[in-house]
Amino acid sequence: MSTRRTVRRLPLHLAAALTIVICLFPVYWMITTSFKPNRDIQSEHPHLLPQTWTLDHFKRAIDAEGFGLFWRNSVLVTLGAVLLALIVALGASFAVARMRWRGRRQFMLMVFVAQMAPWESLIIPVYIISRDTDMLDRLPTLTLVYFMMTLPFTIVVLRGFIATIPAELEESAQVDGCTRFGAFRHVAFPLLAPGLMATSLFGYITAWNEFAYANFLIIKQQDHRTLPVWLSSFHNTFGTDWGATMAASTLFALPALAVFLLLQRHVTSGFAAGAVKG
Repeated sequence: MSTRRTVRRLPLHLAAALTIVICLFPVYWMITTSFKPNRDIQSEHPHLLPQTWTLDHFKRAIDAEGFGLFWRNSVLVTLGAVLLALIVALGASFAVARMRWRGRRQFMLMVFVAQMAPWESLIIPVYIISRDTDMLDRLPTLTLVYFMMTLPFTIVVLRGFIATIPAELEESAQVDGCTRFGAFRHVAFPLLAPGLMATSLFGYITAWNEFAYANFLIIKQQDHRTLPVWLSSFHNTFGTDWGATMAASTLFALPALAVFLLLQRHVTSGFAAGAVKG
């Protein structure tokens, strides 16, 4: 019986393995290229693994003008957007999941509409608002844009996650003398860790990788640019130095990879729980 089940699942396993290889091969090629010397990169017969390992490309990427400044800008903008989205979404999702008020369904409908809307279609309105309020070329403006991008998804997931926590737990705490806020903070909030981790990861990756608004719309001043914008001009700075370009791309991808590895235990459970009653 076990053998038959294995045979039936073999095509699924092969399809999954093929998908993983196709998705990960560009990343693998980027990382290995960043360790290859230029003669191996430009060779007509490239190897899957570097024949000679070098760190020169990483040194040139780190020593590039503005690397530290753009890194700081990206970290500040990303963390600011994620924290702001979590704070606002936590209150909104609690109000939707626990309270009964007129317009609750309409509110969630608008949240879903905002989640489905392509953000590229809003570039012109956001630009006009930023221009008229004298908020162009400012990192707080970019932070607010990323906050608006991640807020709808965060509300949807946290709302479904809060709905899975029995309200009786908070009611018991209130009977014991806790206020409504105290009951939520001491009872429900600790149980929200997987949902908070999952939404934080989504918001972090979205804000960290965003390019269009930072490059074409909000930020024009050189000192206020973020890492994706710096990476797009990296090739122009180094000409055909593909090794340095790949090294810069690897350094850019490392924070997102590190955050994912730290939060991966909570991501699956958070998304699944948030979808139960979403």
